[in-house]
Amino acid sequence: MSETTTVQMAQRGLVTLPKSLREMYHLNPGDTFTLIDVGGVFILSPRRTEINRMADKIGQELRDRGESLESMLAALREAREQYAGED
Repeated sequence: MSETTTVQMAQRGLVTLPKSLREMYHLNPGDTFTLIDVGGVFILSPRRTEINRMADKIGQELRDRGESLESMLAALREAREQYAGED
């Protein structure tokens, strides 16, 4: 379906999706969406992006190896220092 629909933002930034779209795509209150800003053009998707899925997978693999946020940040600082020293 390639259709243009106009919606209006209410207080607190709320935007209501038209009932026809909610029914067509089986969208329910509480569903989560991914919002992508492409230079001021907003893409709203009821599905998680591949980036989210990949980030979850990488995060789980790092946790399985015993990595923590602190250890990753320390490694990042170390890499930056080494890179800065190469100038």
